[in-house]
Amino acid sequence: MHMEERGHLLTEQANPESQHLDQLSPLKLVDLFNREDANVIRAIADAREALAEAISCTADAMRQGGRLFYIGAGTSGRLGVLDAAECPPTFCTQPEQVQGIIAGGAGALVRSSEDLEDRADDGAAAIAQHQIRDRDVVVGITAGGTTPYVHGALLAARQRGATTIFIACVPPDQVEIAVDVDIRLLVGPEILAGSTRLKAGTVTKLALNIISTGTMVQLGKVYGNRMVDVAVTNTKLHDRALRILSDLTDLSREDAAILLERSDRNVKRALLMHWTGLGKDESDRLLAEHHGHLRKAINATRLS
Repeated sequence: MHMEERGHLLTEQANPESQHLDQLSPLKLVDLFNREDANVIRAIADAREALAEAISCTADAMRQGGRLFYIGAGTSGRLGVLDAAECPPTFCTQPEQVQGIIAGGAGALVRSSEDLEDRADDGAAAIAQHQIRDRDVVVGITAGGTTPYVHGALLAARQRGATTIFIACVPPDQVEIAVDVDIRLLVGPEILAGSTRLKAGTVTKLALNIISTGTMVQLGKVYGNRMVDVAVTNTKLHDRALRILSDLTDLSREDAAILLERSDRNVKRALLMHWTGLGKDESDRLLAEHHGHLRKAINATRLS
């Protein structure tokens, strides 16, 4: 694979717009950040087709029992772990279905681990440790594109037949790699030269938001724009579940609470029970027949 010298990488270059950064007032500094962050939205728009491809192939893999893994070092690794950690409460996924792997393990979430990113063998070892297989999807995240830990992981994942996705903030002519989906988020040089926790971190967070949410929509975790597979695990999420039921059914909050308990605190099951008159077991069978898609299950009862 071809990689340019680090000093020539887009993410390492000095930004001419911020060459007087140390002389700016707080307000002018904020204005500069705001102008530069506009590049983040453009970068996402420019990568729209690759992001859509990532959603499609990840949803296909997960329908077949595959898992989604994010892997990275430093900020990139932390962002992957964050997105993975938020899937179970948002979409009621099992913890093993979406996982984040960071160089240095859990300790690297709260302290610098950048010295661990240079070992490609560690990335390959992480793939072996998690028993990556051909049904899985591995997303390698590296703002500058060159992180050996990520390249080692993606190579090992490809050798195991997994679907591989690469997310970087440098163009392909600076870092080439053989993967199934190549996502380049070109936000330009950072305001603080080389500090990729800034625009590169922001655009990576947006990309992961899109990939994970888009995948879960494809898997039937959403009805309309409501998270009907929300895990009712605390007061806030219980309140959200009641609001979803009340808004979609016109039930009072009290009746929604009764329906939620009848469904064993499963919002999707509760909605199907309410709209079809089916019991819990029948509702579960119908949802299983339609791979968890509530709208498809409801339409099937109307056609029968």
